[in-house]
Amino acid sequence: MSIVKKSQRIRIRLKSFDSKIIDKATEEIVNTAKRTGAFLKGPIPLPNSKKQFTILTSPHKHKDAREQYKLNVHSRLVDILNPDSVTVDALMQLNLAAGVNVNISVDDLGKED
Repeated sequence: MSIVKKSQRIRIRLKSFDSKIIDKATEEIVNTAKRTGAFLKGPIPLPNSKKQFTILTSPHKHKDAREQYKLNVHSRLVDILNPDSVTVDALMQLNLAAGVNVNISVDDLGKED
């Protein structure tokens, strides 16, 4: 005989160009979740995506004169397991920095005993 227990998970993915801003936003989320008594996993630093662009400075001549720009995107992952309404309300009230992209997904996890 199997009993199915439903549990929920809130997965928060953070992305930013600045590592200091994303660390501060992650710290605010973790402190809020701990303050409300939620069980969480993370923050998990995900691999940075690096893009490099090379642009010619001269319009048609001097091919050796180039400028290079680099764009680093820092990512973090936080999982909150079995959140209650107090945790969800506290997370909704957070004001995070404008340079942080936040993606929140709620998943139902089914466990069989």
